[in-house]
Amino acid sequence: MPGLIRWFRDVSLSDIPLVGGKNASLGEMYSNLGSLGVIVPNGFATTVDAFRLFMNESGLQDRVERRLLDAGTDDPAALRDAGEDIRRWVAGAPVPERLIDEIGAAYESLGAEPGGSVVAVRSSATAEDLPDASFAGLQDTYLGVQGADRVVRAVRDVFASLFSHRALSYRIRGGYDEGGVAISAGVQRMVRSAASGVVFTIDTESGFGGVVFITGAYGLGELLVQGGINPDEFYVAKRNLAAGRPAVISRTLGTKTQQMVFGELRGSEVEVALVDQRRFCLSDPEIEELARQAVAIEDYYGRPMDVEWAKDTGDGRLYIVQARPETVRSRESQAILTRFRLEGSGAVLVTGRSVGQRIGTGSVRVVHSPRDMNRVEEGDVLVADMTDPDWEPVMQRAAAIVTNRGGRTCHAAIIARELGVPAVVGSGNATRRLKDGAEVTVSCAQGEIGRVYEGAVPFRTEVVQLDRMPEPPTKVMMNVGNPSRAFGFSRIPNHGVGLARMEFIINNAIGVHPKALLDYPDVPADVREGIEERIAGYEDPRSFFITKLVEGIATLALGFHPKPVIVRLSDFKSNEYAHLLGGSRYEPTEENPMLGFRGASRYRSSEFADVFALECEALRRARNELGLDNIEVMVPFVRTVEEASSVVEVLARNGLRRGQDGLRIIMMCEIPSNALLASEFLEFFDGFSIGSNDLAQLSLALDRDSALVAGLFDERNPAVKELIRLAVEACRDAGKYIGICGQGPSDYPDFAAWLVEVGLESVSLNPDTVVETWMYLSGQEA
Repeated sequence: MPGLIRWFRDVSLSDIPLVGGKNASLGEMYSNLGSLGVIVPNGFATTVDAFRLFMNESGLQDRVERRLLDAGTDDPAALRDAGEDIRRWVAGAPVPERLIDEIGAAYESLGAEPGGSVVAVRSSATAEDLPDASFAGLQDTYLGVQGADRVVRAVRDVFASLFSHRALSYRIRGGYDEGGVAISAGVQRMVRSAASGVVFTIDTESGFGGVVFITGAYGLGELLVQGGINPDEFYVAKRNLAAGRPAVISRTLGTKTQQMVFGELRGSEVEVALVDQRRFCLSDPEIEELARQAVAIEDYYGRPMDVEWAKDTGDGRLYIVQARPETVRSRESQAILTRFRLEGSGAVLVTGRSVGQRIGTGSVRVVHSPRDMNRVEEGDVLVADMTDPDWEPVMQRAAAIVTNRGGRTCHAAIIARELGVPAVVGSGNATRRLKDGAEVTVSCAQGEIGRVYEGAVPFRTEVVQLDRMPEPPTKVMMNVGNPSRAFGFSRIPNHGVGLARMEFIINNAIGVHPKALLDYPDVPADVREGIEERIAGYEDPRSFFITKLVEGIATLALGFHPKPVIVRLSDFKSNEYAHLLGGSRYEPTEENPMLGFRGASRYRSSEFADVFALECEALRRARNELGLDNIEVMVPFVRTVEEASSVVEVLARNGLRRGQDGLRIIMMCEIPSNALLASEFLEFFDGFSIGSNDLAQLSLALDRDSALVAGLFDERNPAVKELIRLAVEACRDAGKYIGICGQGPSDYPDFAAWLVEVGLESVSLNPDTVVETWMYLSGQEA
């Protein structure tokens, strides 16, 4: 008679019916990926024959089938009661002697390896971790199990968890035949986790396949997966891994206030020291090593993967403890783009991490315990401290989900993506701020920050057939400020990014005046405290500023590679710079900042030289070290030809020499002098990008922010159009680039058509107008 256990070395993907999806995948990796650097702890699996032997010898098989039949599938309370009865029966049933003997022998053999006597016992259902189903967390896992008798008991408890309310509900919703589902238990050498987390080989929000997305925290992984903490997050560029270049392009420090440490069966929670909270749980070399293992797994399986990892406290190595197919983004049609857009606004009640790129509206239902889940009605907004698999049945009813705790790979986030509903996780205070029964709108369609608005804010859904887009008569580029939206925006038809604003990155990712960072610690106490809070995880204020700039620029460039991404140097005005932390110490008070110390005048000033050097270093690192040679540089607000000459020299002194390694330097054409003396300015640049907003203001001598004259502001004014025509002709005569990145083409499709008519090489638009303008220029309805 065949044995009731299989070692990982003897298991492959063809054995899913025998040991379930999770154990089959572990065996496949253990046997075949070690040579590629994928490290899987050794172990063995009980077979489904072991489960069926247990069920039959205990007399439970028929009894369970009858109980489930009596409960039916329409009454959640009856199903919950049935599950509780069955789990109690299973937990109290005797384990067959033969299974006890085989588990004991295998466990003793595993114990001969270093650390082998301490194991994790994990579930592996036969319909689990398949390309079309992911039962992550539905059955139980037991950590830190020691002794053969305890391993046997843990295996029996895993068998019982097949009948949890969450697992039963999931199978009913998925249409799985209950009689065909069985379970295997995997017994795996325990990794005593110094840190652990989850890896996705695509971006979980956009489906962008050029990155590996890693989350991590200290200790065992349960708190992270459950959403009990907000983890560190990292993005790694696959193309850089393959090329042997630095590959970490983004880092976000989590709060990590708690960790679960090794203990009896489940572990125990302890506080994380403040010094450890303020550093990342992985170093860059470790992040890249982990990403390499994940990419090797993805390449082997030939599809995006969801991987769990752990770093051992003893040997310091990074282990893969689970891998399953990613089952949400990878299954979406690449020919269809669905977009959600708010068409109104309201007071923002709560913010957190955005999951799902969708919008949902409903009545708030604050739930403090799974015992109160029956209060949630179809279409409610479920609000909780955090969720775990026990919450899964009620999550199916929600129009949106909001939690106090959790990151983008926590349980609530994973289930929300699977259900196709928006989720705002890690808000910190949703259960206090949101009032039960209040109408709210949950928007995850505005980038990495999810927002909960007061009231029912109108929104609409658009479906774009990407495979039916005609070729437009000119290049259509995008204005993209927020790097966190680059991967999603890259799916919209485009010819690259015509304007990426460096000041957006400085304002949102850094938030401190660069002079204050350079002067640290010799700054006022409140500024010093704010700087110390922001630079946590980075070596010093200077490296923080440069690294955050590199991360933002690199994320934009990678999302659109190899299409050009034109990055405009920071164009803060003095009043805008003053609003940054510590900024008031360094900025002049100007009557009209619009016409003051900004653009090229700053870059060539000795007072700003040290700050400008930081910007240049960030651009140089992104292009040269990270290899993102699609980055082009744009210089704003160049008043005179003499200023043009000197600013190009300053750029060259800072390592950004025009033409070197293919670098193009573009000038914003936004001052009448730029158009009137276009041929002279073009001697120093590779082309123009027209800034129609400032060009219209300065041509018509009006302040568009003044209600008294705002009605006169129109970029289609004949004087403005004549200046644009002069600039276009000069660029055409010189054989240089000419595009536009101002607001006009986004607001006025007829203006965009005129720009094409006069010969612009590209129009750069706000992302929400790209499809409509693209179709308009192509002579078709959007």
